[in-house]
Amino acid sequence: MDFDVLVVGGGHAGCEAALAAARLGRRVALITLSRDQLGRLSCNPAIGGLAKGTLVREVDALGGAMARVTDLATIQFRRLNTRKGLAVQASRAQVDIDRYPRAMAAEIAAAGVVVVEGEAAAVVERAGRVGGLHLADGSLLTGISVVLTTGTFLGGVMHCGSEQRVGGRVGEGAAHSLSVSLAQLGLRLGRLKTGTTPRLDGRTVDWARLQPQPDALPGGHFSFTPPTSRLPRRDCYVAFTNERTHQTIRDHLGESPLYSGAITGRGPRYCPSIEDKVTRFPDKDRHQLFLEPEGLDTDRIYVNGTSTSLPATAQLAMIRSIEGLEAANVIQYGYAVEYDYVDPTQLRPTLEFPPLPGLYFAGQVNGTSGYEEAAAQGLLAGINAAGTTLVLRRDQACIGVMIDDLTSRGVGGEPYRMFPSRSEHRLVLREDNADRRLMPLAHDATLLSDAVWTRFQEKEARIGTLAAAAPERLRRPEVGWRDVFPDADEEAAEQVEIDTKYAGYIARERVRQEQSRTLEGVSLDGVDLAGLVGLSTEARERLISARPATLGAAGRVPGVTPAAIQVLTMALVRAQAAP
Repeated sequence: MDFDVLVVGGGHAGCEAALAAARLGRRVALITLSRDQLGRLSCNPAIGGLAKGTLVREVDALGGAMARVTDLATIQFRRLNTRKGLAVQASRAQVDIDRYPRAMAAEIAAAGVVVVEGEAAAVVERAGRVGGLHLADGSLLTGISVVLTTGTFLGGVMHCGSEQRVGGRVGEGAAHSLSVSLAQLGLRLGRLKTGTTPRLDGRTVDWARLQPQPDALPGGHFSFTPPTSRLPRRDCYVAFTNERTHQTIRDHLGESPLYSGAITGRGPRYCPSIEDKVTRFPDKDRHQLFLEPEGLDTDRIYVNGTSTSLPATAQLAMIRSIEGLEAANVIQYGYAVEYDYVDPTQLRPTLEFPPLPGLYFAGQVNGTSGYEEAAAQGLLAGINAAGTTLVLRRDQACIGVMIDDLTSRGVGGEPYRMFPSRSEHRLVLREDNADRRLMPLAHDATLLSDAVWTRFQEKEARIGTLAAAAPERLRRPEVGWRDVFPDADEEAAEQVEIDTKYAGYIARERVRQEQSRTLEGVSLDGVDLAGLVGLSTEARERLISARPATLGAAGRVPGVTPAAIQVLTMALVRAQAAP
């Protein structure tokens, strides 16, 4: 079968990649182990969070589906860090774990993407570039571009106590032949680990003894095009571990594959297992947990904060030691997954593998952790695989920060997770202005519908009108937009208030952005790093290994000091002055 773009993997990265390529008019096939699992939320039933919410908004501004699908499935919406500055505030939606994938599958079907059930076994090379895929059943799919978004399925092994099973997640298999094929193409592979939590039967939880966490923003949504309908809302609940919980975990540490040596891959440092929490923070007498409903039509409860690979008997004892959960039944036990990933420093900023043009990688296979990081990479990989080159700078988008981090620095041996602190321009790379930053780019790339673009233009016009009439007193902290524009459109008025109150800070940030763009425009092509006098041995080795394309990229290489950047700058000045 002949296609323009072949996308492997039905997770968030794969769905966004396939939709982006289809939106650009390409014939797209999405290869997945199970068509019933498109867009599945294999871990927590939530979208967004710190920096992740910005990624979701940026995906939406670039024409992606995640925000729209999230809004269709939202059962609770919250705003995080509201007592802190705008640069670190974030949105988070609890979603229905069944409705979300159904809505994503509907997007895939409406876009005309052909879904192929099967296991990708090998990448086909033809005339020095990618030519398609061999499937495990012996069939061949041809394509001009291939996007691999294999998630945890590439060489996946699941661990629960001493029990090991082949699979990328519970109830599904794994892809092993593809790892061999990638290694044969010269790709460097590594091994990482992630995990998930036990799921409980909500009918066996004593909710009256737990602290409710109600919906904080009933009208909240991610997409810049508000949803026309909303689902009923559900409360989450807060619980706490105790000393008995911790002792139970300590008693069974020897049975955890994390501590027995059975697992060799490193997990995400910022999302530790409950075993790690207890051992790394022995002074803490309790850890906060969140009991999150998985949907409107299920009694399954996700226990956020208890990621574990302890054996089932230990997990049950751990859960029942917690107040309110003494009689809780576990529907699905937590487990860890080890999987292969591709070192992303081998990729271009387009997420293409240079030695084999047309081969792209996106999502967890690049060493990242999280639905939002995966979706953002998938969107960009799909756009580029379709032949429309789009590279976002660090000063343009958090997506640009993430991809630059991955391709220039790598993941450092543990799954990469996006945080506000990773972005040096976070004051202007906020959730609320993602459309103003990126929709013009998306429009130029024909990624937006006429209706979305018209709505954006109308919003910009309303912002301009209000900004022209904004009084000086709007700068005061105690004065909000409702005090000066009581009848105005909230979406536009909020932007005017932010622009007015933060005008001085934003102006200084614009100067920093311009400086960053200047450094990014200084190419290091032709600079002999090996023979350059004045570089320390460490800086030389790190620069040669990282191969930064620009002076700005060189400054972000770990271990490269300002002194080393000065040496590079002087070398470039001398080269320009030479006859």
